Amino acid sequence: MHESPPRLPELLAPAGDLRRMRTALAYGADAVYLGGPEHNLRAKTRGVSLDELPLALQEAKRLGRKVYFCLNVLPRQDQLDSVRAYLDALAGYQLDGLILADPGVLALARKRVPKIPIHLSTQANTGNGEAARFWLEQGVSRVNLARELDLSGIRAIRSEMPDMELEVFVHGAMCMAISGRCLLSAHLNGRSANQGMCTHPCRFGYRPLSLTLEEGKRPGEPVWEVLEEDGGYSSILAAEDLCLVKYLAWFVRLGLDALKIEGRMKTGSYLGVVTDVYATALQDLKKGDFRPGLYLLELGRAASRPLGTGFFLPGKRKRLFDPGKGAARAPILGQIKERAPAGKVWEVLVKHRWQADDCFQILVPGLKRPLIQAGEYALENDRGQRVSEIHSGQTVFLGCEHPDLGAGLLLRRS
Repeated sequence: MHESPPRLPELLAPAGDLRRMRTALAYGADAVYLGGPEHNLRAKTRGVSLDELPLALQEAKRLGRKVYFCLNVLPRQDQLDSVRAYLDALAGYQLDGLILADPGVLALARKRVPKIPIHLSTQANTGNGEAARFWLEQGVSRVNLARELDLSGIRAIRSEMPDMELEVFVHGAMCMAISGRCLLSAHLNGRSANQGMCTHPCRFGYRPLSLTLEEGKRPGEPVWEVLEEDGGYSSILAAEDLCLVKYLAWFVRLGLDALKIEGRMKTGSYLGVVTDVYATALQDLKKGDFRPGLYLLELGRAASRPLGTGFFLPGKRKRLFDPGKGAARAPILGQIKERAPAGKVWEVLVKHRWQADDCFQILVPGLKRPLIQAGEYALENDRGQRVSEIHSGQTVFLGCEHPDLGAGLLLRRS
């Protein structure tokens, strides 16, 4: 008797704007989460305006994918009228879910948009089964669990709440605060992370004169040691980025409903690679052909910080990739916009300095990476003239006949 393939969780990817939404969908996301220009925790992203939202929904629904809208700000009293108006505006859209964090916003949403399912943000710091049950009783259909949980804590909540939708972050930036509730940016720069205005001071370099901390009952065992780096400055508060791709089988066996990638402020280039890795890894798991070494190699080529397991492994953190020691980052040269009118020519938005003698890979969904050699393609400007070099932000026309080329795909220097 053959075992049926495992039920895969939904892969949920960030969408900082319409362009990045299309990239996430092209590379295999089952759903995307996005926000408007206000009242979400990524206020510095362009977001998707209410005028653009119908197009976003139309494109996602055509592909059979879902769209969740973020309204996860922790509002002050003087912001509530604006939140009410925003909820009233969202009532006219067929959203698959509304991501909230604040109990007051939740109460308003239940009154003003009762037909939109409510998903609870990780900002609510749900760390136990009783908390999950409380939110279920308040009308929440899905909870994104606290990032501080290890695998035993996640397992216990799933056991306690077998019928509730549970979602966890599996990749992306981590915050040196309780579920992102940080005051450091507000303290240093007057811009609150809980209003979506974080300036990320945990990533800044700080210059210590000398600092080693010991705890009184453990002399000789430093618990916090600052080492000078980067010209005498040290990023002492910066956490590693989370990477749990090696543990996807565990999440599938546990029956988690959604695996979430962080990064609405990340570039489309980063988003395409990371989404492709996780989407492919889930499908490989279903087929019984899991390839963790390949996944980490690809993720390393997109990483700007070390990748680690965060709090997931009980009692320890494991570093999986260090940018200073692993594979070199491979720049994304461009992203194909569409087929140009003239035959085998593609219009490409250039993202990195590109020379006509560069070899490049086509990043085809499914982690397929066909190689295009120098001499197998040509670069032309909008006047049909050959160019030997093109720079970021410009548009170029790519003359190439490879069958894997297609709209939305990324091209990476080999």
